[in-house]
Amino acid sequence: MIRARKHIVLTMIGRPVWIAIILVALIAAGCGRAPEPPQGKMIVAASIAPLYDFSRQVGGSLVDVELLVPPGASPHTYQIEPAQMKVLSRASVLVLNGVGLEYWADKAVDAADNPRLIVVRTAEGLPIVGKGKDPHHPSGNPHVWLDPRMAIRQVEAIRDAFAKADPAHSKVYAENAERFIQKLRALDEEIRKRVKTFRSRSFIAFHPAWVYFAKEYGLDQAAVIEESPGKEPSPSHIRKIIETARKLKVKAVFAEPQFSPKAAQVIADEVGAKVLILDPLGQPPNYSYIETMRRNLDRMAKGLGR
Repeated sequence: MIRARKHIVLTMIGRPVWIAIILVALIAAGCGRAPEPPQGKMIVAASIAPLYDFSRQVGGSLVDVELLVPPGASPHTYQIEPAQMKVLSRASVLVLNGVGLEYWADKAVDAADNPRLIVVRTAEGLPIVGKGKDPHHPSGNPHVWLDPRMAIRQVEAIRDAFAKADPAHSKVYAENAERFIQKLRALDEEIRKRVKTFRSRSFIAFHPAWVYFAKEYGLDQAAVIEESPGKEPSPSHIRKIIETARKLKVKAVFAEPQFSPKAAQVIADEVGAKVLILDPLGQPPNYSYIETMRRNLDRMAKGLGR
C-alpha cells in the first residue's frame, strides 16, 4: 500500500491581500497532483537489505537507495538514529516491509516531516500467517520476503511506488521490475528442485523467519529458539525444543548471523544435529537477494539433505 504525505503550512501576516489570493489559487490548483518528480537521482530509503536490493533492481541507475537498518542489526529491535532520519527527510520513497516489522516507522515518518515522501508497505495485501498469535507481531508473521513468490509481489509494490514518485520513468521501472521478477521465478523453480532432494523435512529455527519458505516448499519449521525478539530463551523452552527435536529426529538447527548461536549449539549437541547459519536479511553493500537465498539453500541442503 502506498501512502503519500502532504503538508502545506502558510503564514501571511503583513502580506498584501492580492499575494494571499494568488497563493491560495496556486495551492488549490496543486491539490491532488502527483508528487513532483525528483531532481537528479531519486532518493529511496529501504528498511531492510532484501528491500534494499529489490529497490536497486527496480530503480537501476535512476535511484540512490539508502539502507536504514544496518548490517548485523535486527529490524525487530533496531532503534532508528539521526543519520537515518536525515535520509528520510530527503527521500522520495520509503520502502517498508510492513506487518509490524518496522515498529518505529510511523513515528520516524512523522518526525521526518517530508511532504514528498511516499511510503510503501510491500507486504500489505499478501496472505499473512499467524495473525493474533504472537503478542510481539499481532499483525502476523512479517517474514514474507523469504518466499520468492511473495518477494515478487513486493517488487511489484515497489515498482508502483517508484512510478508514482517519478512518473516520467514509469516505463523504465516496469521493465526493470519485470527482468528481476523473471529471475525470482527462476529462483523459485531452483529451490523446488533442490528441496525435493532433501531427506529430512523438519528443522529448528532461531526465530520464526522461515515459516513462509517452509510452507511454500513443503518443509517443517518445527520449533523456534527465540520466543520474543531480543529475549534469551528460557531453560524450560529449550527443554521443550529438545524434546520436539528428538521426537521428529531433527538433523539441523539453524542459527542466524545477527544473534548468538549459543542456544542453537546447546540444542544441537543434545540431539546430535548440525548447527548451520541461515541469513534472513543478508549483508550489504554488495548484497544480492538471489545469491543470499542460494547460500541459504546450500546450507539447508547440508542440514536436511543427509
